[in-house]
Amino acid sequence: MSSSTGTGFLGRSSSSNSNMRGLVQFIADLRNARARELEEKRINKELANIRQKFKDGSLSGYHKKKYVCKLLYIYILGWNIDFGHLEAVNLISATKYSEKQIGYLAMTLFLHEKHELLHLVVNSIRKDLMDHNELFNCLALHAIANVGGKEMGEALSPEVHRLLISPTSKAFVKKKAALTLLRLYRKNPDIVQAQWAERIISIMDDTDLGVALSVTSLVMALAQDNTEQYKGAYVKAAARLKRILIDGEFSQDYLYYKVPCPWIQVKLLRLLQYFPPSEDSHVRSMIRESLQKILNLAVESQKNVQQNNAQNAVLFEAINLIIHLDTEHDLMKQVSQRLGRFIQSRETNVRYLGLEAMTHLAARTDTLEPIKQHQDVIIGSLKDRDISVRRKGLDLLYSMCDTSNAQQIVAELLHYLQNADFAIREEMVLKIAILTEKYATDVQWYVDISLRLIAMAGDHVSDEVWQRVTQIVTNNEELQVYAAQNILQYCKQDHCHETLVKIGAYILGEFGHLIAEERGSSPIEQFLALQGKLPACSSSTRAMILSCFIKFVNLFPEIKPQLVNVFHVYSHALDAELQQRACEFLAIASLPTDDLLRTVCDEMPPFPERESALLSRLHQKHANTSDKRTWIVGGKDANADSAELSLAKKASLRRTFSTKTGPANDGAAAAAGATNGSSSANDLAGLDMNNIGPAEAKVIKAPNLASAAHLSPGWEKGFNRLLLRADGILFEDGQIQVGVRAEYRGQMAAIILYFTNKTPAVIGSFTTTLDLDPSERANLSWDVKSMPETTIYQGAQTQQVVVFEAKRVFEKAPTVRISYLAGALQALTLKLPVVIHKFMDQAELSADDFFKRWKQIGGAPREAQRIFGLSGPKDGEREITENFIRQVLEGFRWGLLYNVDPNSKNFVGASVVHTSEGGKFGCLMRLEPNYGTQVSFSFFSFLSLSLSLSIQLLRMR
Repeated sequence: MSSSTGTGFLGRSSSSNSNMRGLVQFIADLRNARARELEEKRINKELANIRQKFKDGSLSGYHKKKYVCKLLYIYILGWNIDFGHLEAVNLISATKYSEKQIGYLAMTLFLHEKHELLHLVVNSIRKDLMDHNELFNCLALHAIANVGGKEMGEALSPEVHRLLISPTSKAFVKKKAALTLLRLYRKNPDIVQAQWAERIISIMDDTDLGVALSVTSLVMALAQDNTEQYKGAYVKAAARLKRILIDGEFSQDYLYYKVPCPWIQVKLLRLLQYFPPSEDSHVRSMIRESLQKILNLAVESQKNVQQNNAQNAVLFEAINLIIHLDTEHDLMKQVSQRLGRFIQSRETNVRYLGLEAMTHLAARTDTLEPIKQHQDVIIGSLKDRDISVRRKGLDLLYSMCDTSNAQQIVAELLHYLQNADFAIREEMVLKIAILTEKYATDVQWYVDISLRLIAMAGDHVSDEVWQRVTQIVTNNEELQVYAAQNILQYCKQDHCHETLVKIGAYILGEFGHLIAEERGSSPIEQFLALQGKLPACSSSTRAMILSCFIKFVNLFPEIKPQLVNVFHVYSHALDAELQQRACEFLAIASLPTDDLLRTVCDEMPPFPERESALLSRLHQKHANTSDKRTWIVGGKDANADSAELSLAKKASLRRTFSTKTGPANDGAAAAAGATNGSSSANDLAGLDMNNIGPAEAKVIKAPNLASAAHLSPGWEKGFNRLLLRADGILFEDGQIQVGVRAEYRGQMAAIILYFTNKTPAVIGSFTTTLDLDPSERANLSWDVKSMPETTIYQGAQTQQVVVFEAKRVFEKAPTVRISYLAGALQALTLKLPVVIHKFMDQAELSADDFFKRWKQIGGAPREAQRIFGLSGPKDGEREITENFIRQVLEGFRWGLLYNVDPNSKNFVGASVVHTSEGGKFGCLMRLEPNYGTQVSFSFFSFLSLSLSLSIQLLRMR
């Protein structure tokens, strides 16, 4: 009795509580509705008041600002305030900072880059960009970065660039200008002009690390798309990294938990990875020294979490650079040892970065043995609690796979596939399929793994996977019987995934006759296995099965009645594609002769070799809009394969998300896809139906300002003088003096360039770039042994040492581009006096030897004749005299031979040209001066030497 009473009491209490909660909720809803009603009334009243105030037109600047602030708040609450847009735009033209600030704030919230009112503010923004008030500059830059589209960028980007490069701009303005230009470039790459490259690179040397950081971010984006144009940033990045790490050039404001400016360190290390490794020993030495310093600093793990994170960020970027360089073997050994510890770390972030770095290592290294030592740990990462770590573990296993461990890795991936996250199953299937195809040494293993993979993955198998299987089976006779046997067993099962049914319809239709005599594989059994799957399949799969049945009519006449019955049934199907297909097949099967049937059902020819659709699909999965990768996920073979690199590049360069078409495998399209073994998009050669968009703009290649085509006025005088001398002044003007000192030994030359500041101020961002005509780069090489200082004080001097090597005979001299900041950017392009005759050594020959060798030459093209006179001033200051000719010939490094020519007034010379790869070349000369007419007639003979050498030696300076 008490129990019953208690139960009733509890039941009534529960019902009462439920009613109370409902009443409370009802009251709350009423209050909310009442509050919304009151809010709407208040908003409408306030908007009417503000609209009337604006109509009166007698508002002061302060009141305009106040009412625009109210509109901003109302807009944030979600109400429409279109009438206030124009008032907010007008506030931008105010002279007071507080009013202008509210105007810009309202503009960035109210307007978008295609708003019709945006063109009204362009002139106001340009005026603020040109203003001497830095705060106004910053407001304008903020507005451009947040709202600016293509039109605004094209109109205002020159002014943004001017603020960035102006020597009078404050540091915080330069930072904002650099980031604004970066934002505009990401929206429209044509905004940044090619001729800005040299000036933008020079700002990487700015004394303010904040400016250097912002400009480095800009250069990183630009260099990814224009590597050749921004190659000057490589030396700048290497030098800045050394100054921060080795020389300690940073302020205490940029010391983050004892790590000096980790943000700019990471960006500089990443920037260096966008370029091929430098061939200059001095630059390599700077980078090696910086990298070793980073490795040394990261020996011990820090207890402070922030310091540890900053240190690890720099460390892993340094590891990626070491792997990219692929020449620093000592550093590489240290990296390999540390990565093994990182992938076993307790910290998730460290494990993630360690796996990514090891994947990079697998993409570059010649041997995978150091990585294979950790194979068990890497396989264990597939079960990590963090999905990002599991993804990286999958990437690494895919990259480290080769013939020796392929079966083990594929087996582990298949085992893990059963419990893998849905987010990565499709990617796993693609990678398993690629590895199975790439490293299959056993026919049965490939078929077993491929079918087992599709059976396990089910809906996560993309069309490219099963289509690739059918293509490979078709092209390899040794696979056909085994594949037909196995797929028939799968189709006989009660639960068979539809993808396997598609494969069965294709393979049995093509190769079912090969197994028809075997037990359990008779024609009727093949027919029943596929017929049982018809009701549960999609329309496209049914179409494929019907196509298979018409082939059975040709192959197995004994079961023709059963096949014709299926065509009769589907000739009344509601689906138009199935109905048409069934009617056509029924008509073909009912013809009195089988001639048309045999023609239609002829055996499929082998597929032509084409790019793997699996690889294309895989790289699309990795595509993103972030920084470009300098390597792709995969082993060294994948990174050395130009076709696969091209696929990855196309996938990663998409700046916007493409609109993909929906499933197109309906009806005939599906059947065609199944028959051809590739997607319909791939069959349309050259057409990408998944990425339809405007045609790419034509890329305008920036001029190479360091080339001989852009020599500065007045370069000839110093160059001509130094043709005969080892040292002297190459160029001089009111700002700078360039001197040269040279020493030649055989095929080697050491050139020291001296740069003296003649201005009354400091020269900054001093940069030199060597260049040579592409046609000569195989003939002459150089190695920079030391770089000039980036800052040259008043009256000070800096120098650069370059070692040249003549590999073969060359015609064109190298050039040097000198740029520096002296108020504005100043630049010179000069030709260096490194010419072929500088690599000549004087030779001594007797008269008999001279004429004997001359006769061995045998005429053109090894012999040349020229008549020439003096070049240069024509005022009579110089004339051809015996002493003058002797000095010129000795300056051209000819060994003069006496008592050889019967005419004592003639000059005879011999020399040897030294080259490292072409060998030594003997050269002979005979010169007949005419002192009366001031011209000379010369014979030049070259043993195994091309005629091109003569031009440099014929002109007398």
